[in-house]
Amino acid sequence: MANRSSNQLVVPEAKQGLKNLKMEVANEVGLSNYDTVDKGNLTARQNGYVGGNMTKKMVEAYENSLK
Repeated sequence: MANRSSNQLVVPEAKQGLKNLKMEVANEVGLSNYDTVDKGNLTARQNGYVGGNMTKKMVEAYENSLK
């Protein structure tokens, strides 16, 4: 069966930019070592907060580009 992972980037060149955004958001929420910590040892709330805030920032940036 084919791999149907939805985690693949639409624009692979954006990988480093997304990683930078993730680290920026993690630092903002007090997870300064997010790049080296085992994500399995964090709570779902902590991981979700990082991902949710990343999404919020990306949506805000896109909305601002429409002005």
